[in-house]
Amino acid sequence: MENWLIASLPIILKTAASCIMIMATILIIVRIYGLRSFAKMSSVDFASTIAVGSILAAVAMNTGQSWLKGTVAMLCIIGFQQLFSYGKRHFDWLENIGENQPVLLMRKGEIFQENMAKSGVTHADLMAKLREANVLRLSEVKAVVFETTGDVSVLHGDEDSVVEECLLEGIRG
Repeated sequence: MENWLIASLPIILKTAASCIMIMATILIIVRIYGLRSFAKMSSVDFASTIAVGSILAAVAMNTGQSWLKGTVAMLCIIGFQQLFSYGKRHFDWLENIGENQPVLLMRKGEIFQENMAKSGVTHADLMAKLREANVLRLSEVKAVVFETTGDVSVLHGDEDSVVEECLLEGIRG
């Protein structure tokens, strides 16, 4: 009988075998599909990474899940991610409908409260990201961008430095 403290030897061995097999499968899939498999460059990439992690956990921990079912699911998810990435590179309309637009939260020391409210970012969140980026004065901040992946990019430097406009292309706000 299995309980929350112990498990039978067959269950432990099956769990160990499942972990090894599904991890080896992930390594092979990433090797075939490349680095983009776990990149967090878009919302689809981020969702794919989470989904693959969930599949890994399900196959490893649930003795009722087969390795083949998990492998097929991962191949479908990463295949879709690759197809979507290819489509975005070749069709602008796909990028427009399939991705959110980054949002400008701050520019030249000015905080854009309306953009923060629309994005669900609080003043405390912004200050934490500025501290994380080692900003010492708000006047150093050239721009803060809430990226499509949920990351916050802080562009800062000397008061004399200027951000090239190409770095802010496609940003809402």
